[in-house]
Amino acid sequence: MSVTGIIFSNIHDNNLPELTRMRTMASVPFGCRYRFIDFTLSNMVNSGVTSIGIITQTNYQSLADHIGTGKDWDLASRAGGIKLISPNITAFAQDSRIMNVTTRLESLKSATVYISRRTEDLVVLSDCDVICNVDFSDMIDFYEKTNSDITLAVKRMKLTADLAEKNVIIKSDEDGRVRDLLVYPRDVIGEHDISLNIMVMKREKLLDLIADASAHGYTSFNTDVLLKNINSYKITSYSYEGYFACVSSLSEYFTCSMELLDPAVRRALLDVKDRPIYTKVRNSPPTRYTEGSYVKNSLLADGCVIRGTVENSIIFRGVTVDKGAVIKNSIVMQDGYISKNCALNCAILDKNAVLKEGRVLSGHPTIPFYVPKNSII
Repeated sequence: MSVTGIIFSNIHDNNLPELTRMRTMASVPFGCRYRFIDFTLSNMVNSGVTSIGIITQTNYQSLADHIGTGKDWDLASRAGGIKLISPNITAFAQDSRIMNVTTRLESLKSATVYISRRTEDLVVLSDCDVICNVDFSDMIDFYEKTNSDITLAVKRMKLTADLAEKNVIIKSDEDGRVRDLLVYPRDVIGEHDISLNIMVMKREKLLDLIADASAHGYTSFNTDVLLKNINSYKITSYSYEGYFACVSSLSEYFTCSMELLDPAVRRALLDVKDRPIYTKVRNSPPTRYTEGSYVKNSLLADGCVIRGTVENSIIFRGVTVDKGAVIKNSIVMQDGYISKNCALNCAILDKNAVLKEGRVLSGHPTIPFYVPKNSII
């Protein structure tokens, strides 16, 4: 069967207000050279899904710049390829809610015309901030073999009460049929299957669900569609065993980024056979390490100049670390400049941030110090 992909770029922007003030969740930088959406896009392309629509709502200029024509993902094609689905708002729209689509179902309503014009049989729906390396081909095979109406990707995880409250817990029987959903439950702990916010269904079925939701004023896909139809539809769960992270706060972003310093995590996410993670290519010179520089257990992208000390940190493209500067347990995004004798610990510097000579910034892993984009301190 032919397959098209739908990616939601904005619905989780409120989870990371610091990093999404000037960009969508989809275009949040991650892991030296990637953006969040690179993982979902690469998963689709590696699985043979070459017709992809990205639903946008607001603040998506950086996303458009990053995606470009889609050539870096081999999606620059007249047949299929990649398309940004912009908001469908009329000149006479007065309802402010139209400008603030915040749920998966509302986003799908705004993309109905695009979905109806596709000709593929199946659709893969995914959030943009699902950090994993999954083979959608296996998931689609599972969907077809089980003759499901909807298949949800799940991951078995050990949950704290705080973590459970940020996730949808899926309860399935021995055959993989979903029997219950706990939507952002409180006071749930222990090992449970959580939804990865990835699902497969027939495109015509999706259009029927959107039409029914519009007629009844539904807004939540999990509560108003899945939970209400759990007995009438055959909803199954596909278990994913690999690395997974979903970022829902600045501290979680910091933690997930620091996990990349573990070689086992990098291999599980970035070095999977036949499933590379693609991103926008930037032609930069190799990173230059001058005499007296010191780097330990860190990830550095190309185009940097390192004259100082970098330990346990993630340094994006084009960053300069001057003499006497010491960066530890921190993230410095693209084109940052760390002047002489500065010190960073547990900090996140957004793009184009500049620290003048002698500045000292320190946070904590649970509350990292954040410096906004284009700031000078």
